[in-house]
Amino acid sequence: MEHPTEKHVASMYEMAKTRYALMGVDTDAALAKLATVPISLHCWQGDDVGGFEGAEGDIGGGLAVTGNYPGKARTAEELRSDLDKAYSLIPGTHRLNLHASYAETGGQAVPRDQLLPEHFDGWIAWAKENNHGLDFNPTLFAHPLADDGFTLSSYNERTRKFWIDHCIACRKIGEAMGKALGTPAVTNIWIPDGFKDLPVDRLQPRIFLRDALDEIFAEEIDPRHNLDAVESKLFGIGSESYVTGSHEFYLGYAASRNKLLCLDAGHFHPTENIYDKISATFMFVDQILLHVSRGVRWDSDHVVILSDNLRRLMQELVRGDFLARTHIGLDYFDASINRIAAWVIGTRNAQRALLLAMLEPIEMMREFDRNGDYTQRLAMLEELKGMPFGAVWDTYCMRKGVPVGIAYMDEIKAYETEVLSKR
Repeated sequence: MEHPTEKHVASMYEMAKTRYALMGVDTDAALAKLATVPISLHCWQGDDVGGFEGAEGDIGGGLAVTGNYPGKARTAEELRSDLDKAYSLIPGTHRLNLHASYAETGGQAVPRDQLLPEHFDGWIAWAKENNHGLDFNPTLFAHPLADDGFTLSSYNERTRKFWIDHCIACRKIGEAMGKALGTPAVTNIWIPDGFKDLPVDRLQPRIFLRDALDEIFAEEIDPRHNLDAVESKLFGIGSESYVTGSHEFYLGYAASRNKLLCLDAGHFHPTENIYDKISATFMFVDQILLHVSRGVRWDSDHVVILSDNLRRLMQELVRGDFLARTHIGLDYFDASINRIAAWVIGTRNAQRALLLAMLEPIEMMREFDRNGDYTQRLAMLEELKGMPFGAVWDTYCMRKGVPVGIAYMDEIKAYETEVLSKR
């Protein structure tokens, strides 16, 4: 299959630039703006949420990775190598989101409540060398003290204390990452806690969770180094009837404690879309964390595609001028396809959705809203769907020195032959 040449891309871009200019849209300005938005790739796509603690089997917490595509990363070195290949195929400069279970402990068994920044020195050094920011997550699953489905909201005080100490340790690790890299780490807490069947007391676990979070966040950390986020979920496998950390719980907690609220695209009812929650949330919360995912029938974390939901999500961020208050990360794990391709496809789609939003004549459309001209508004929204956006995206890739179109698959296939197939 032949791929577009630089001459082809330049020619198509000039036509697209002219076409958008007729609407009052500056395509060069849109590309410059896109370059300022980092996406935080998720480390767990590269090894099926395995981590480096040596455990095998079910990861628990209602999480399930399907597929067995050959070549998954088995060590930190392999995972970083795979990430390097993915980043080389994605335009722009981006971040990495790490889980605590990816600590490098030199073969020593280190309890999670005793993890230290030094156990992530390898990740920090790699991030500094490659100009990546780091984000972080406590790992409150795949552990004997999470086997019953409860962690920070457990009735068992010893269990709660272990996970409180783990989260406190993770905040200090996030702080160390932020100090070393000069950009704050977003340290995000998600718990799997909930009941499979109907509980009698829905309040008490939430009291436990509130008090545990207050203890975790008791020590102030400079926001230049670490930002705290809390993440809700509608239900999970094993917690179909009740989830302690519901959206309402965490919205209230984040608003009252001045924390970031994490909205995960897969953590709501299939008829809900998080783009409709963003402007309401920003009225009461200063910053949010987005986990961009694609749930299919349940929170199955499929690779992000350029869907209507994704486009509406990014439109809301751009139209509302919320980008400076939003941290964007990916969260999915597909082991049925090449894992590096999953990173690349999902990240490029998130960027394409952002670019589509940046290529809208937003002020003109706001004027339609203000004037009640809903006919003109609808006509414009439909017209935008046929605009030559692809030529602008191709130009962005060309300018950033990454493959245009699906030429990135040539490099991924070569890497699969040379590296992945030998694992």
